[in-house]
Amino acid sequence: MALDAVESPSSPSPSLSNFSQQRHFYLAVDRLQFKMATLVDLLGMAGRRSCLPLVVSCSSRDELDAVCSAVSNLPFISLTPLVFSVFLYSDLAEIDRSLILEKFRQATVRWNQKVNAQSEEDGDAGEDETKSQMIVVTDACLPLLSSGESHIAARVLINYELPAKKETYLRRMTTCLATDGIVINMVVGGEVVTLKSIEESSSLVIAEMPIDIYEML
Repeated sequence: MALDAVESPSSPSPSLSNFSQQRHFYLAVDRLQFKMATLVDLLGMAGRRSCLPLVVSCSSRDELDAVCSAVSNLPFISLTPLVFSVFLYSDLAEIDRSLILEKFRQATVRWNQKVNAQSEEDGDAGEDETKSQMIVVTDACLPLLSSGESHIAARVLINYELPAKKETYLRRMTTCLATDGIVINMVVGGEVVTLKSIEESSSLVIAEMPIDIYEML
């Protein structure tokens, strides 16, 4: 089943009232050619948190390919099944897409259990289950809340490609992120103007990413 058109104009506008605890940041990148290396550095910091569930959002399949290739050898990110199986292309069969999203939801459950236990011990969990869990998505493959699918409640959402529209930004936020999660927007050059427009039209506060972001994860 093709999923190119899953974002329907008739979908209900997401409410921000349930997401007041979320924090939104931007990470300025000097030049486009430095963007991928900056992402890898960011994952090197965030991805070392045991079991941390992360979503990296791209606007195009080409960028999704590039991101997956760049992070495929990071030892602190789980690669199986949540990276190589998670190339969420628009031509992915719906049953496979649903399975991948459900496996990631299970990763968010493990994270919540760990946080609730306030313990750094991983017990008898397998090696892959102690790694940070990451999926890389395009907008075509986000959960369909209007069709009854559940959001995936990641702790961190990284907008590798900043969406041009406020509606897309809000959809990523409401489908991918926990109510107390963190959004990190990677911006290059003129994208700062787009980010400011999203901030103002959405009544969000998007601050510069602090140096101590690791302590907030």
